[in-house]
Amino acid sequence: MAQLWKGRFKKELAKETNDFNSSISFDCRMWKEDIEGSIAHATMLGAAGIIDKSESDKIIDGLNGIMADIESGKLKIDMSAEDIHTFIEGELTARLGQTGKRLHTARSRNDQVALDIRMVLKKEIDEISAKLKELILVLCNKAEENKNTIMPGYTHLQRAQPITFAHHLMAYAAMLLRDLDRLADVKKRMNVLPLGSGALAGTTYPLKRDMVAELLGFDDISANSLDGVSDRDFCIELASALSLVMVHLSRFSEEIIMWCSWEFKFVELDDAFSTGSSIMPQKKNPDIAELVRGKSGRVFGDLTTLLTVMKGIALAYNKDMQEDKEAIFDAVDTVKMCLNAFTPMIDTMTVLKDNMRLAAAKGFINATDCADYLVGKGLPFRDAYKATGELVALCIDKGLTLETLPLEEYKAVCDLFDDKVYEAINLEKCVADRLVEGGPSIQSVEKQIENTKKVLN
Repeated sequence: MAQLWKGRFKKELAKETNDFNSSISFDCRMWKEDIEGSIAHATMLGAAGIIDKSESDKIIDGLNGIMADIESGKLKIDMSAEDIHTFIEGELTARLGQTGKRLHTARSRNDQVALDIRMVLKKEIDEISAKLKELILVLCNKAEENKNTIMPGYTHLQRAQPITFAHHLMAYAAMLLRDLDRLADVKKRMNVLPLGSGALAGTTYPLKRDMVAELLGFDDISANSLDGVSDRDFCIELASALSLVMVHLSRFSEEIIMWCSWEFKFVELDDAFSTGSSIMPQKKNPDIAELVRGKSGRVFGDLTTLLTVMKGIALAYNKDMQEDKEAIFDAVDTVKMCLNAFTPMIDTMTVLKDNMRLAAAKGFINATDCADYLVGKGLPFRDAYKATGELVALCIDKGLTLETLPLEEYKAVCDLFDDKVYEAINLEKCVADRLVEGGPSIQSVEKQIENTKKVLN
């Protein structure tokens, strides 16, 4: 297939140059958006009188025919073409002759590709957002089931204070809600039409850019033609937002991996979402969580690629920018793949509530509540803190917990203690009393779930 720029050159392109220059292997996924953009452009050319309306109609019919043939499988994309734009225009010209050659009037591949990638990524954002909402809903449902499931909350991976598993799950829901916000924000800035920027300096033709923007669902048109063709901020922003999605999935994966271990045994993954060992028959491995954790680095690498490609490019378009698509498409595909596996893994896992409760009982995680009990008796917090620390040390020496330590031992440390201390340090009460908004009490978690579901709707 001939190159669109062939007129200037006297020699045939070397095969090595063609292979190195070609982008069809990865930009072929934009075929539908390329056709949709071309239909809108042809419609505008006819409406503006830039080309004859009858020829505009023929071009639109031809493009619709190409779309139908690709969708049905009748037409295969020629992978020897330089790029998807060359293939579509070449096919149109083969079908319509001279009329097909009029499509590219007042348009450059520079603003064409800037258009196509925005159109593709807007759809990808919608798809990823839908998948994130599915995961958040699963977390809400799991939280509903575990509002009373006591577990230790951790700092420094040390048991710290009692919470519920529902509260822990809703922390990840909060992270993912921020991811949804970021994706919506990226899409808002992405939703600007670059078509009409030409190669870099616009065109002398009387284009109706607002018309094309409306036909293609864009909110605005680019304000500067140089920026219109050379801007890839939206790719970098999307890769950054997807990197944060992967940070959150990776953190969650790390906890799932720990919780599945015999050392924790807080959850058990469904057999359908686990694998075994080729040599150790007892093994049940959390491979999905481990792969998600590993693939986070891949998405971070895609972000780094985009930043590196763009950091030294003078205005306007440079061939370096062809590297944008492989990186951002890989980031998009990786996040979708991870969410497709991660969501059902969480949905089907079994929560081992008794093990969580037992771990909470052994960790002195009600020590703060013990100190707060003394504060309620009028003791300054620092003195109450010191007294409780002495009690914890005593329990460790005697192999006891705060719940099983005799009252006389309490009184020996501080005479303000009475038998009501055992009620104050009851784990369920410790959690229930944390009524502060955003806390782990049942009322607070129910509000978190309710508010989260409202966002999803």
